[in-house]
Amino acid sequence: MFTRLSHTAKGLAALAIIAGLATTAVPVSDVSSVEADSDKVRARDLGITPGILPTGPLNAITDVKGVKVAHHTLKAPPAINTGATVIIPADGNLRQNPVPAAVYIANGYGKLAGISQIMELGEIETPIVLTNTLNVAEGIAATVEWTLAQPGNEDVRSVNAVVGETNDGFLNDIRARAVTKDQIKETLDKAVSGPVTEGAVGAGTGTVAFGWKGGIGTSSRRLPASLGGHTVGVLVQANYGGVLTIDGHKIGEQLDQYYLKDAVGTDASADGSIMIVVATDAPLSDRNLLRLAKRATVGLARTGSSMTNGSGDYILAFSTHPSVRRDNSADALDQNTLPNSRMSPLFQSVAEATEEAIYNALLMAEDTIGHRGTIKALPVKDVKNILMKSQ
Repeated sequence: MFTRLSHTAKGLAALAIIAGLATTAVPVSDVSSVEADSDKVRARDLGITPGILPTGPLNAITDVKGVKVAHHTLKAPPAINTGATVIIPADGNLRQNPVPAAVYIANGYGKLAGISQIMELGEIETPIVLTNTLNVAEGIAATVEWTLAQPGNEDVRSVNAVVGETNDGFLNDIRARAVTKDQIKETLDKAVSGPVTEGAVGAGTGTVAFGWKGGIGTSSRRLPASLGGHTVGVLVQANYGGVLTIDGHKIGEQLDQYYLKDAVGTDASADGSIMIVVATDAPLSDRNLLRLAKRATVGLARTGSSMTNGSGDYILAFSTHPSVRRDNSADALDQNTLPNSRMSPLFQSVAEATEEAIYNALLMAEDTIGHRGTIKALPVKDVKNILMKSQ
């Protein structure tokens, strides 16, 4: 019904639908598992098991104890396909007891609010919000108000909200700025541990990856007891491009859709962005969390990312271990952290989990009719046939 409207009118009409017709616009705030669908599968359902390490029970970022996730999804096709995803790093008051954290930028064409304070202090004091580029302001406002309202923060006068984004402007009328502050605050209140919904949900509702429908994906790895028994969980908002490779198989090339396919013709763009959030229960300093964040790019590269000039590739990493949690009221901190010599297995973990989280984002997505056109989901049957032929 939006096809004959002007750009501005489309946005206004879509917002009106979101406000008044729940049957047309579908706001969703949950982390429940999606229904069975032969065209939406996780990587392991196809026998895609990157790496050598076992996953956690849920194969999700929420395998790290204390981490909570929720989505708010807005769909009013074709104009509105967007939303927000929130990650609460740990239980308790984050403003009074931050978690150690670090951020790594592989290519900085993006907007990540709160980055300078994370780099300076090595800690995160709020939930992490992911949304679209033009709704970062709403994410900041929601996180600030939600944090100020937490018991114990009555005298707080500064909040460093952490809000990341990717640009969903092809499938979403991004100028309509459909995500509201109140929607994000409600989503923060609904965040829970447990299974995490993947694909075209939350901040991944309007994303595109490798020319196919992108989305939210997650995965985890758990080290054996002999290596510490620690868990690394990853959640991605995939909206980038390159030459898609899945577990070493040249999927993009075999499906004839990839960056630089024709130097003088049309090919899939490699520009875009990815937000990668890494959680671990290993007791790490912010310095070693930075080293961990850097290794997430190993998994990103394995998927065929080009990390182009127009891509924003950001990794946030934090630790939930009680021994490294900060106490703002303490005179001194007595923290027991893993030495450098214990980091290599964690590096392997984050590379594997990042790679698989991206595959899950693609494989759990669905065809989406959008603001400027339709983006098809990665064809699961074709991928399965390619994998079977290579065996």
